[in-house]
Amino acid sequence: MILYGAPNPAPNPRRVRIFLAEKGIDLPETLVDMRKREHKAPEFRAKNSLGQLPTLELDDGATISETVAICRYFEELNPSPSLFGQTALEKAMVDMWVRRVEFVLMNPVGQYWRHAHPYTASLLTQYKEFGESNRETVMSAMKWLDRELAEKPFVAGDAYSMADICALTTIDFADWIGLKMPDDLPHLKAWHDRVTARPSANA
Repeated sequence: MILYGAPNPAPNPRRVRIFLAEKGIDLPETLVDMRKREHKAPEFRAKNSLGQLPTLELDDGATISETVAICRYFEELNPSPSLFGQTALEKAMVDMWVRRVEFVLMNPVGQYWRHAHPYTASLLTQYKEFGESNRETVMSAMKWLDRELAEKPFVAGDAYSMADICALTTIDFADWIGLKMPDDLPHLKAWHDRVTARPSANA
């Protein structure tokens, strides 16, 4: 199989690399040069019609896109250690928190990146006022996560999970584009220190 991805700071390919590192799965990443728009080339769109990374191509030619879907595929093949929960409740909580992280935090980070950051100015028509308006939304989302982490070590509860991977990669990418975590969020910072200390965070 072939895993198509891109190096940091791209957050979505990093999610899969962290997941694979946690699982102890050695699958080299085939890099696609996003600066050269290789992910938008017809050859790559034949694998992923949206022209996005990461994409996993199986030995039979089938392709899987979207980070959580790719990680779920590997979870089914390699169930231990579990990163999507074991009981029905744990699985539901991980799904809930992955979705919350993506909608409440990742979405405004992405809108800021698309509409307010100079690196993306040549890629689309930017609406800078809208883009900048997402800064406050991101800060509010981080404050919300700080409150949620006041009495639990990880995003979805007591165990490290895919929800933590999604949150870590989002917060690190936010920092890279100028949306730094506020200093007055002790629970979020402590969580960030914990998950960043894991060897997989270097993937």
